[in-house]
Amino acid sequence: MSQLHAAATLGAGLAPAALSALHAVAILAAGVVAGAINAVVGSGTLFTFPVLLAFGYAPVVANVSNTIGLVPGSAAGAIGYRRELTGQRSRTLRLSAFSVAGGVVGGVLLLVLPASAFKTIVPAFIVIALALIVGQPWISRWLASRREPGHRREHAGPLAALAVFATGVYGGYFGAAQGILLLSILALSLDDDLQRINALKVVLAGLVNLVAGIIFAIAAHVAWVPALLIAAGSIVGGILGAHGGRRLPASALRVLVVAVGIFAIVRLLG
Repeated sequence: MSQLHAAATLGAGLAPAALSALHAVAILAAGVVAGAINAVVGSGTLFTFPVLLAFGYAPVVANVSNTIGLVPGSAAGAIGYRRELTGQRSRTLRLSAFSVAGGVVGGVLLLVLPASAFKTIVPAFIVIALALIVGQPWISRWLASRREPGHRREHAGPLAALAVFATGVYGGYFGAAQGILLLSILALSLDDDLQRINALKVVLAGLVNLVAGIIFAIAAHVAWVPALLIAAGSIVGGILGAHGGRRLPASALRVLVVAVGIFAIVRLLG
């Protein structure tokens, strides 16, 4: 039995025997916030995961339960962004294959690697993503100046697809700031409106959570009551987040991404 798998099994004994009404409401509320944040930016895990830890759930149990719980919220967010997804069928299908493959690998790694394997590099990933988001307009103009006139990037190239796969691996393993990483990669890889790119991000990140969640439901201990509470909250949050987020101008969305990313770094380093 792997170290993490053993931790997941032992974590069952460390979880509360029953949730109080107050705890249930807090988890439901965290799910709403996480669903909204995932729809607009990403990093909703940074709201739900600490709540589960605070209520006595073992880290691995909290992680897998949180991943499963956030899947319905991603679906709700994608439905909310359906107008922005129009015309993106081809690129969505292609990149979905890389996200799904990455999510499978990441989910398996969670069950076989030491729990601390990625923890030290997570803040570095977020810093890189934020730098790419902030510099995206200038980087995109520089890349455009080096392309042939009239050439437009409608599809992500091989390097971008590989980066999407790597983000899927990371997302399947933990998931915090997966959306920020995806958004920065896609914004640099595609010539399109940031809101349309964000809609694509919601779908890809949701698929990673889905396939990783299936693996966790089969092979790891899941605290199903908190997972269901997060699921219910994330659906509401996903709808609200998509409704408000798709109306933000690109500049405001970029500022929000950076703000959430800085918050993520502070939480992970704290």
